[in-house]
Amino acid sequence: MKHELDLYRRLLGVQIRSQMQYRTSFLFDAMASGLIVLTEFGSVALVLQRFENIRGWELAEIAFLYGLVELSFGFMDMLFSGFDPPNFGRGVRQGTFDQLLLRPINITAQVLGSDLQLRRLGRITFGIGIFILALTLNDIVWTVPKLLYLPIVIASLVAFFGGLFIAGSTITFWTVDSIEVMNMLTYGGSFTISYPMTIYPDWLRRFFTYVVPAIFLNFFPTLYFLGKPDPFNFPVIAPFLSPLVGFSTLWLALRFWRFGIRHYQSTGS
Repeated sequence: MKHELDLYRRLLGVQIRSQMQYRTSFLFDAMASGLIVLTEFGSVALVLQRFENIRGWELAEIAFLYGLVELSFGFMDMLFSGFDPPNFGRGVRQGTFDQLLLRPINITAQVLGSDLQLRRLGRITFGIGIFILALTLNDIVWTVPKLLYLPIVIASLVAFFGGLFIAGSTITFWTVDSIEVMNMLTYGGSFTISYPMTIYPDWLRRFFTYVVPAIFLNFFPTLYFLGKPDPFNFPVIAPFLSPLVGFSTLWLALRFWRFGIRHYQSTGS
């Protein structure tokens, strides 16, 4: 385990040095990534200026949801870039993944360290900014359990979406190319849970509750932090299922990944 961590650290060092050689380009990429977040949230803020709230959720409360997802997904997108399904599928198709398999080094550590998208720091920074704004605007009664639970929720979101990335990459062993449904679950899923689940139709809410249980990662914990009542009358344990859902998804994805590695057949490229 220590050897894999040291390898991962060295691979990340290579990625950081290579990307920081062109610092101006890096700064522009990071700013562009962050401005996308600012533009999306700004459009929501303009709408709420006109209607004041959406299904009982005010701007400050939505900012809490939005900022929490953006900073978590930004960290995941940066750290799990090597498992980004479209890019990973391209590597499988071109045969570069086969080169990794020839090395006597842990394959998971290699893939994780093969790409580190530092430009995602822009998305993370703006996400943190929106989240801090939400913390100042909302009258949250902070307790020790809430303070301890907040970083667990963030880690659970990172683990959940990282698991989806790994599962999507594993699927490319058989499909060669990535499938759009994974983009719907990762990028589309992060967009969906950035807003109150009460605004969505029943079928979509049920999908993100019983099929892909992302509702437990952000919506229910936010109800707990803000002290809002549960509109769906779920059991009182619902806000505390975030680590179970997030880390179980990552664990299952890693099991699927190992299964895919054992049954992988080269594309012959």
